[in-house]
Amino acid sequence: MNRSRLWLLYTAINTVFVGVWGAFIEIPEKAGFPATLGYIVWTLTMLPCAVAALWIINWKLDRSPKHIFQGSMVGLLGAGGQLILFEALRTGPAYILFPLIALFPLLTILLSVVFLRESCSRRQWLGIGVALLAAFFLAFQPGQNKQAQGYTWLIMAMLVFVMWATQGFVMKFANNGMKAESIFFYMMAASVLLVPIAISITDFSRPINWGWKGFGLAVPIHLLNAIGALMLVYALRYGKAIIVIPLTSLSSVITVILSLIIYGVVPDAVLTTGLLLAAVAIFILSE
Repeated sequence: MNRSRLWLLYTAINTVFVGVWGAFIEIPEKAGFPATLGYIVWTLTMLPCAVAALWIINWKLDRSPKHIFQGSMVGLLGAGGQLILFEALRTGPAYILFPLIALFPLLTILLSVVFLRESCSRRQWLGIGVALLAAFFLAFQPGQNKQAQGYTWLIMAMLVFVMWATQGFVMKFANNGMKAESIFFYMMAASVLLVPIAISITDFSRPINWGWKGFGLAVPIHLLNAIGALMLVYALRYGKAIIVIPLTSLSSVITVILSLIIYGVVPDAVLTTGLLLAAVAIFILSE
């Protein structure tokens, strides 16, 4: 494949893998394996991916303090945001949280345009706008009876929004001066450092399914997300953050379609609109 189009290949792999992960992740959780322990499994599945990445570059890891800091920031922003989201979902309504956080590429785009001087054609800007709109519709969930407790959850949601948006920017910035494989290694290491937090917020008073339908199924599912994370680093090595990040957010398309098939649900008007907008965005940005 033309080197200039490698970003599209890696972006596509990330989108598919993360989309499949999103569709199946509820299965072990509903079987009694909590999301916080799923986070720990995810960090463990990143280990073989990190080893494979280092093997590709003949174990020549970038070791300067600057590179360690940049790679670690990528991991802390992404993994830290995930843990904060777990807490936000305890007290806040998912139908507000997810659409809000789904728009984080807006901030990534702003940071990349201002600080990295990235630019796009009018067609690409149109595709970016349609992709963001699609992400909003796909993340929208009907209101439920759950009552929000205070406003702490909203503050946490905004924090996740900023952290995930900044992660994409830092990942692209780091790619300009260090190997993608090194970024992923430090990303993995930083995520492992947050494992004690995941353990501390896990409710061990409830039964935990350590069997095949719980822990056993969580391993291959989270491996998909780990591989997707590595592909994202490669995608940002070759592509612009203002295009790659909005496209990867459309992993929700895969998640929605598979979820509809698995649970036998007919899509409502909101989801249908999101799917159609996503198809348009993919067509525009892949040209």
